[in-house]
Amino acid sequence: MFKEGLLKGKRILITGGGTGLGKEIASRYLQLGAEVWIAGRRGAVLDSCSNELTEKYGGTVKTHPVDIRDAQAVDAMVQRIWDEAGPLTGLVNNAAGNFISPTKDLTPNGFNAIANIVFHGSFYVTHAVGKRWIEGKHKGSVISILVTWVHTGSPYVVPSAMSKAGLHVMTKSLAVEWGRYGIRLNAIAPGPFPTEGASKRLRPDGSFEDGASRNPMRRIGDMPELQNLATFLMADGCEWLTGETIAVDGAGYLANGGSFAELDKLTDADWDQMRAKIKAQNDKDRAGRSA
Repeated sequence: MFKEGLLKGKRILITGGGTGLGKEIASRYLQLGAEVWIAGRRGAVLDSCSNELTEKYGGTVKTHPVDIRDAQAVDAMVQRIWDEAGPLTGLVNNAAGNFISPTKDLTPNGFNAIANIVFHGSFYVTHAVGKRWIEGKHKGSVISILVTWVHTGSPYVVPSAMSKAGLHVMTKSLAVEWGRYGIRLNAIAPGPFPTEGASKRLRPDGSFEDGASRNPMRRIGDMPELQNLATFLMADGCEWLTGETIAVDGAGYLANGGSFAELDKLTDADWDQMRAKIKAQNDKDRAGRSA
């Protein structure tokens, strides 16, 4: 679909780039010639991803373990990139966290676990990169990976819906404020593109394929479709496109509204089982961060 070397000369940072959608986007950017930086909390996972992608495609994938909830750590990471490699040309805000829960059962810590990554962390990274672009008179492109719930809201994932909606508004606000500097901000709102982390925290008793029959196109997303949109938004040639959140979901949210409304039928016992499965996945991820 895209010509070889389309992203040659681009230097792009992807948060949450070692797994899931971030890894898939990093893979496509690398294939098209970009120098890719991936950031996340699990250094071993980042290194494994870097080795895997460079062995498969060649090119350069550099890593930086960071907790984006720490604004000072984020600024230090971005300064390291500037010092070692030069200015970034692109940023993908992909790092996120989410789990399903009745909102009445959320604790402040549970809410903050999501909001501090998605809302605060994504702003910290955008701010650290954007201010350097402005100071150095560099153009740049920011893509934030959101959800269709920014348009509809969604039950049982309120911390994520609220946080992603904040990034939706950030995209529109900074597109206006930073447009005169040649900095573009857009967002992608994917429908179901199953990854291990999303499946185990959002569909622990089923799969995203279960909802395919409710989608107007009667299927879930194919990963290249998301990769291609992320490439288009990062490539040269659409510099007048900014401030937009583009849904890639087969018109699913237009037909069905917010996700997870079907969870109304779950009993307290069902929710207890869900929480146990989500906790097991969280414990596994935590162990990976300390390894």
